[in-house]
Amino acid sequence: MSEADFIARLRTIATDPAARGLADDAAVWEGLALTHDMIVEGIHFLPDDTPQDVAWKLVAVNLSDLAAKGAAPVGVLVGYSLGDPAWDEAFAQGLDLALRRFGVLLLGGDTVRVPDGAPRSFGLTAIGRAPEGGAPTRGGAKPGDQIWVTGTIGNAGLGLAMRLGQEEANETCLTAYRRPQPQLTFGQAVAPLVHAMMDVSDGLLIDAQRMAEASGCAFGIMIERVPLSAALLAVRPDVLDTRLAAVTAGDDYQLLFTADPGQAPRIRDIGSALNVAVTPIGHTGVGTGLVLTHNAQRLVLPARLGFTH
Repeated sequence: MSEADFIARLRTIATDPAARGLADDAAVWEGLALTHDMIVEGIHFLPDDTPQDVAWKLVAVNLSDLAAKGAAPVGVLVGYSLGDPAWDEAFAQGLDLALRRFGVLLLGGDTVRVPDGAPRSFGLTAIGRAPEGGAPTRGGAKPGDQIWVTGTIGNAGLGLAMRLGQEEANETCLTAYRRPQPQLTFGQAVAPLVHAMMDVSDGLLIDAQRMAEASGCAFGIMIERVPLSAALLAVRPDVLDTRLAAVTAGDDYQLLFTADPGQAPRIRDIGSALNVAVTPIGHTGVGTGLVLTHNAQRLVLPARLGFTH
């Protein structure tokens, strides 16, 4: 089964409204936002990534899902595969650092031991308090909305290429890959203003397509407006191929959201107050699917929109 096939099968089981049709970043139940992500060696992190960085990423990717629901994180449960004692100790140190950094409690979890040489894999369940006005869904976008994104796109994908020795390294992109920063405070502040919100984990285009499908409307993205960092552009030229690579790379953990255009001044004010860059990159419309343009010229969608299992 593909990931999509398996999730479709699970939808026949996950029928409670709290599950949101398995089409969202988190479940929302009794005022709590609940999410669970796993990371696997060789897929989500490299075998020679430091244990501290792996622990940070495990925490951050789950908290990013809570950020997309405007939820305030409370605690986590960790699933851990034991292996080398020194590696395990370093991971615990990294986990402690990440949880302290984000003000989150470790509430429990489980450990297993895997055969020698088996890829490491870890899971984490994050629990947060949903906003009183309700947690935004992926599926709430309306025709005529502006499409926004926080931060910059593509740094982590380039950081991975740097880790693999494929590009000249710089610290900004390497840090984006190693230690993503979930947009928790911004997510909580902007949640009352948005119609739909999710985090960009598998790539901007594939996640925008998922939001369009969930919302039942068309998404038009102007690729020239997608924000790229100075660190990325110091390594790659600002040409269409660079932008396509950025919008199909994963691990950005920025927030993608839509809102009524009249909310733009308030959204910018929130971003300014929190020192979070926010950029409108397109509009939604009547119809379905994803439309990509570059300087007003429609593009054929890339064969690969982002990461899929």
